[in-house]
Amino acid sequence: MKILISVDIEGVAGVTHTEQTRSGNPEYERARAWMTAEADAAIRGAFDGGATEVLVNDSHGGFRNLLLDRMDERVQMVTGKPRYLGMMAGAEQGCDAVFLIGYHSGAGTPGVLAHTINSFAFRRVAINGVELNEAGLYGALAGELGVPVALMTGDDVFLAETQPRFPNALTVQTKQAQGHASCISLSPAHACSLIHQAAVEAISQVPSLHPYRLPGPGFHCELATQTTGQADLFCQLPMLERVNATALSFEANSMEALVRMLNSLSAMSFMLR
Repeated sequence: MKILISVDIEGVAGVTHTEQTRSGNPEYERARAWMTAEADAAIRGAFDGGATEVLVNDSHGGFRNLLLDRMDERVQMVTGKPRYLGMMAGAEQGCDAVFLIGYHSGAGTPGVLAHTINSFAFRRVAINGVELNEAGLYGALAGELGVPVALMTGDDVFLAETQPRFPNALTVQTKQAQGHASCISLSPAHACSLIHQAAVEAISQVPSLHPYRLPGPGFHCELATQTTGQADLFCQLPMLERVNATALSFEANSMEALVRMLNSLSAMSFMLR
């Protein structure tokens, strides 16, 4: 059995401030070590549960956060960007299930460090009229590839928001949100213990899981930006339609194409920073 583990940082135990998510300071170095420890707990749990191969996808920021020399030597890591499948790269390698570790709730929710793909540029992302967070978007991309979500970890707001889309996935709550940059957190050691245990159990449930697929064919994406200037920039692309001052839409024939467009727009937004 082959498992993909996609690892973000905002949902990791102890992470509660933007400074911890951006490289170049001691707080980030501590947080990336906690991120690595939670990834390793999931990796070891997957192997202990019977997985024969594990890929781990570094899914935060520049995709170069995890410390490979602190993880189980049997793992292989997907690292660096750009890559077509973003946070779900590796799912196309014949994986049987994916774990979402350290994920967070979507933009506009009261979760810790809540955002959707790009907090600077994106205020809302909806597909066929349904608002989705990163787990929903990438879980649907995995589903398009026939890969179900088996385990999710993060704060209570993320789990409450996301579990209805993946009702049979196991969950681990690493912290309780108290605001955008405040929480009641488990210790890293306790979080890792729970993640390891859940990963072992999740492997046994993989054969009974079903991929999450959004109804198609074709997908209509509505994107709300944070500023008018961002919408001005994005609509330079002729395949985007302006809806109003801060909203636009586009069509995609697959979830892969849709996610690739969103990630391209996110990259474009950096010229306005």
